[in-house]
Amino acid sequence: GIDFATRKIAKLLKPQKVIEQNGDSFSIHTYSSLRNYLVQFKVGEEFDEDNKGLDNRKCKSLVTWDNDRLTCVQKGEKKDRGWTHWIEGDTLHLEMFCEGQVCKQTFQRA
Repeated sequence: GIDFATRKIAKLLKPQKVIEQNGDSFSIHTYSSLRNYLVQFKVGEEFDEDNKGLDNRKCKSLVTWDNDRLTCVQKGEKKDRGWTHWIEGDTLHLEMFCEGQVCKQTFQRA
């Protein structure tokens, strides 16, 4: 559901992530020269998420701990959708999944 031009531009971006934690509450800021995005949530509590500026879909999201990984399941227009974040050394890993497709990104600690 993301147009061709946006996909091509997104492949060229070098986004930065800032993750802040206060107990079970998190905020994840993603910054790039094209778009910025902020998601705030409390682990274990479902919330309404508006992906305006990303794929412009609204969904219900639930983030939980899966061992040492933060895993989000999103309910909305698309089936089997969400993401997983985890850290190995100085590398932050992100896997986003939707309807059988998986996108993987890695981020180095600054």
